[in-house]
Amino acid sequence: MSALRPRSRLETHDVSNQPPPFEDVNLFTSDAALQDAVAAAGGEAHMARLSAFGAQAGSAETAAWAMQANENPPRLKAFDRYGRRIDEVEFHPAYHRLMALGIEAGVASAAWSGIAAGHVLHAGLEFLMAQAEPGVCCPMTMTSAAPAALRFQPDLAAKWTPKIVASRYDPSSQPMHGKSGVTIGMAMTEKQGGSDVRANTTRAVPRSDGGYALTGHKWFCSAPMSDAFLTLAYTDKGLTCFLAPRWTPDGERNAIHLMRLKDKLGDRANASAEIEYHDAYAEMVGEEGRGVRTIIEMVHYTRFDCILAPAAYMRQAVANALWHAAHRTAFQRKLIDQPLMRSLLADMALESEAATALAFCIARSLDGSADERAAAFARIATPIGKYWVNKRVVNLSYEAMEVHGGGGYIEDGVMTRIYRQSPINSIWEGSGNVVCLDILRAIERDPHSAQALIAELENSRGANRLLDRAIDDAKAMVAGPHDEALARRLAETTALALQGTILVRKAPSFVSDAFCATRLCDHPGLSCGAIDAKIDVDALINRAMPH
Repeated sequence: MSALRPRSRLETHDVSNQPPPFEDVNLFTSDAALQDAVAAAGGEAHMARLSAFGAQAGSAETAAWAMQANENPPRLKAFDRYGRRIDEVEFHPAYHRLMALGIEAGVASAAWSGIAAGHVLHAGLEFLMAQAEPGVCCPMTMTSAAPAALRFQPDLAAKWTPKIVASRYDPSSQPMHGKSGVTIGMAMTEKQGGSDVRANTTRAVPRSDGGYALTGHKWFCSAPMSDAFLTLAYTDKGLTCFLAPRWTPDGERNAIHLMRLKDKLGDRANASAEIEYHDAYAEMVGEEGRGVRTIIEMVHYTRFDCILAPAAYMRQAVANALWHAAHRTAFQRKLIDQPLMRSLLADMALESEAATALAFCIARSLDGSADERAAAFARIATPIGKYWVNKRVVNLSYEAMEVHGGGGYIEDGVMTRIYRQSPINSIWEGSGNVVCLDILRAIERDPHSAQALIAELENSRGANRLLDRAIDDAKAMVAGPHDEALARRLAETTALALQGTILVRKAPSFVSDAFCATRLCDHPGLSCGAIDAKIDVDALINRAMPH
């Protein structure tokens, strides 16, 4: 939040040629691409709700909370003053305000609340929350995705899901039955295996009360103050999914030891921990020995949010760059009036809109998951989108930082936070190579997924010559033969064709024409703004400009 009437006339100089603070901006109504994407995905009924939340997310007060939460990172309190274990994380009050803002708006509950187009509403809320402060989105994402796994165990779902859809933020550390709302975390990977969860060593043995006792460790456990964690452990029948609550049924603290908090590059407002289970109480979720199959349902939805988040960072970066360029003068002209800068800004806006359109197209397919074709499309489009959008966000956030010059490289503003945050979603829930192998598996093992992808691409056949060629290239790669070493090329080819397909059908023609001319041409530029095609730069900038 900006200071009240700061002095601009100083003893040595006058402070001038600086943009006004980029705050108190409605992040929804000032984003035409987002509004169009929500409408195209069937979310028209949610426009008013998203507009109200967009005003909150873009307020000066929320921006101040985000700054405070990052300047005052979480602290581990493994013991109380008497040496007794409590295994808690202490957060700055601003973190709790941000958590309350998002959860009470429905970020974690909308998808399962029974409302029409619930996944599209979740996507819109998460897209806005990630721009306000992405660190709190991690626990909201996992909580939102947890019902997908819990439904494999109806008794647990009946107990926990109502507390998720209650849309209440209750940060108190106490057993679940005394709380008005809960959050759910996830803990899968171990030191020796990483993404190869079948290399895990955590063991689960039956207890006399019907539960299980877990012994082992987890290398990454984000949001360790969650009320329960979906986790993996071996029984005699194989790797199995469990729910480990922070409190046992008899009201005692569960033996989930927080060993240390991770010192991360970004995502600083959120806590991530290394944990150990010391005969920790847990309940089985799903079929014994089928733990990966069970928890992958949750992963499918968290991966979707790993598309939303970088798309949101792109929008935040582009909006800030446009705002700065519109108010900053260099060489006797506004930055935004200079041809080279205009090419850069238009190209960045195009990248941002393509990412947004792809994310909400997938959101619509999640809402239609009862339909086999929609479900099949979501299964393959989600890893494609996760791979591609995350590969594009890092360079775009740097380019937006460069627009700001040296001022973008200091911690007083938001650009450094966007840049540090931009790699995380590519690593979380499967790095680039892991996701590309998942795309190959989807094509080879699930013919319905490949058919749904091809059908979606063919919907735009004939709309653009360059897009037709891209569709043919994508179809040829999907048809095979499949070389694992070329899986990244397959992911990139299908992602570009899919983005072009969606934009041709859903976006203004000057957007889709520019995308095809710059991304699907013979020699696309290797950096933002390296454009040699004739595109409507003015229209692209005007559409993306926040107001």
